[in-house]
Amino acid sequence: MNDSWLPPEGVRRASDVITVSASMFKRGDFRCPMADALAARGFRPRQSGERRPETLEHFTLAPFMAACDAQDPPRPGTDSRRGRPVPVLHDGLRRWTEHAVARYREAFAGDPDEGMVEVSIPWVYRYRPPVENQHAASEYRFTVWGRRLSSADGSQRELRLPVTRLRQLTPPIGFVAAAALVLAEGTPGPKPRRVRIVEVGLLDGRVRTLFDDTREAALTHYREHGPSTLAAILSNQEYRPGTSCASCPYAVACPALRRAPGLLGVTTGGRPRRTWSVTNGRNYRACPARDHLRRLHLPTADAVERDPTSERGRALHAYLAAQHDDRTPRPCTPEIPERWVPDGFDLPEHERSLGRRLLRRHAAVCPMRLVRDGADVRNEPRVVRLDTTADVVVIAAPDLLYRDGDSWVWRETKTTASERAGRVPLLERYPQLALAVLLLARGDLGGSPHRSRVELEVLRPSGADLELIDPFARATRAAAERIVHALVADWHGDDHYAPSPGRACQRCEVAQWCSSALTSEAAA
Repeated sequence: MNDSWLPPEGVRRASDVITVSASMFKRGDFRCPMADALAARGFRPRQSGERRPETLEHFTLAPFMAACDAQDPPRPGTDSRRGRPVPVLHDGLRRWTEHAVARYREAFAGDPDEGMVEVSIPWVYRYRPPVENQHAASEYRFTVWGRRLSSADGSQRELRLPVTRLRQLTPPIGFVAAAALVLAEGTPGPKPRRVRIVEVGLLDGRVRTLFDDTREAALTHYREHGPSTLAAILSNQEYRPGTSCASCPYAVACPALRRAPGLLGVTTGGRPRRTWSVTNGRNYRACPARDHLRRLHLPTADAVERDPTSERGRALHAYLAAQHDDRTPRPCTPEIPERWVPDGFDLPEHERSLGRRLLRRHAAVCPMRLVRDGADVRNEPRVVRLDTTADVVVIAAPDLLYRDGDSWVWRETKTTASERAGRVPLLERYPQLALAVLLLARGDLGGSPHRSRVELEVLRPSGADLELIDPFARATRAAAERIVHALVADWHGDDHYAPSPGRACQRCEVAQWCSSALTSEAAA
């Protein structure tokens, strides 16, 4: 046996069966590779206390799957939620589910494959390796999630993968290969002659075929693309703290999830573990339902989410991140290329022109003048802390962290077409600055406090403003504590996220799923 992979302290191996879900093969930015490896290898935390569950359903597709099961009832004994309390559906999730089920039925209303019926018992691929194997496993098991269908004679199998909307990028080839293996070799049932995997976009009912071929072709597809990805999953030791930490059973033993007790100033105990960011706080302050529906990742209105002004801001941030992301950082210059807009952004001419003017202003305040090398720069990093007092995973995403000498500096960059500064105090106007003040004041990022500071860079057509904020000033820290606590307190005790209709409905990205949303005329 040759396995150099090491688990963290505080976990134990509870099974010698390696169980891999096909979703682990997606390896997205929001998955934690170490958590996947621990789960696949059968590890469990040594200390695992029961936590209060959420009152509302937080798995967006759970009610959709339940609604499909109700129309195609599964056989007894296959309900994965049997014995658990059924979460309540928020009105917005209920409306989305009704829409999703209708689009799903329409998508397959004219399905030419007659005789395909829902399969209630999940297919599982099992493989027993030789006694001596790399992972000391008695068995490997592969599973896949989705709507499962089979022909009456079992010669054809189909997997339908529901997603909120189809993205431009298709799922990784390793994921498709793993799913194809489960369909081709999984039990129970006879081995099929043909397998098909499709994605279904529930927003508009579009269907995209990912694999449609013979069983032999599915096995070949896995042999070509699966084993290397599986090896990477099982050997990965990267911790990636983020949104998944709230539900991660290994969080109690995770050495990468840093603790920050009392960060949010909330002391109420006995609550479900959640994640929180300043963006969540702003959304909740505008409307609790908006925050909840955004967290569910329901489809948003593109006209609101991707309006030209917002897209210009995102494009500017992407351009600056690319300029600063260099092993030998160099200060930016006023020479901005005509075609400066990064790939993936589509801006009208006036926004491209304005963006170019704003980028020229950045050169005067570019922080790369102060850094020594690439080790001193962190572009758009995720700063994740567990406030153990509130039991909340706090997530921040600075535009830039850089080192001035031995001190860390937190830089936020804003762009505006206006030439006048607002009158609202900076920490109130931009609450992310308040959270930055609290983290730096606690010495949370390390380094010397000597030059540690928060910077706000505001790019205007006529020039650049650079505001410096001292996190160690008593009045500044008190203001930051008050602002962050005000954003968190009501949300922390809320279980139902009732809508708060008003003017904000006009610019709400998820208003289409809210029965309480006011029309533009009513809001006015």
